[in-house]
Amino acid sequence: MNSQPVKTNQATGLPPHVDKALSSLIVAATQSFGSDLRSVVLFGSGAEGKLRATSDLNLLFIVRRFTQTLIDPIRESLRVAHAAAKAEVMFVLDSELKTAADAFAVKFGDIARRHRILYGEDLVKGLTPSREAAIQRLKQVLMNLVLRLRARYAMTSLREEQLAVMVAEAAGPLRAAAATLLELEGHPASTPKEGLESVLRSSQWDHWKETLHLISEAREKRSLPAGVAPSLIFRLIEIAEGLCARAERMEGHGAQSL
Repeated sequence: MNSQPVKTNQATGLPPHVDKALSSLIVAATQSFGSDLRSVVLFGSGAEGKLRATSDLNLLFIVRRFTQTLIDPIRESLRVAHAAAKAEVMFVLDSELKTAADAFAVKFGDIARRHRILYGEDLVKGLTPSREAAIQRLKQVLMNLVLRLRARYAMTSLREEQLAVMVAEAAGPLRAAAATLLELEGHPASTPKEGLESVLRSSQWDHWKETLHLISEAREKRSLPAGVAPSLIFRLIEIAEGLCARAERMEGHGAQSL
């Protein structure tokens, strides 16, 4: 599989088939929700114009109401967008935004950093969780990642090709966590990928350059050279543990927003 970004529509930065599926979904949503649809937000790699063949298309729909009458008419468009473009849609009420940002501080921090408004208002700009909520959620995300990697390694490591998929799936949360950590420490990175690189470089982690290269390779191809994946999983566990420890050391240092 080609590791370069796939061909994109110059106007949107998205591959033509993704652009088509997304446009159809937004049309269906505006017709069904009407004025109850306040915003459609593209976030993650798609918003950066760096969507890979293995990437999900991450979308946030901000709505005034979420009812069966409103959502049922767009179910087919959602299904088509998921099949054609790996669209993953999160529906949040406008009244829930602050609560959601505190509850999922790492995700919403990433949304605030990397997003593009496809429809409606920019309701996520400047949406920042409290520092306390961000630290707590960061620790939770990292601890969950550690536990998940340990369990999945124990269950799937006899099939090395499955470990490459694990690495690819762990890349996003690990990069977002590193970017959040640096922001909390007052040294924000321009992208989550650069955030992880900065953390590993400054911490002088063993084999950090090779680790970053392999993470990118797994994310882009969902495969790795033979014999590499098992030790790489343990490196990711070690990195997540280290980030979690840094987050713990920040507790009690004020409750200002990020």
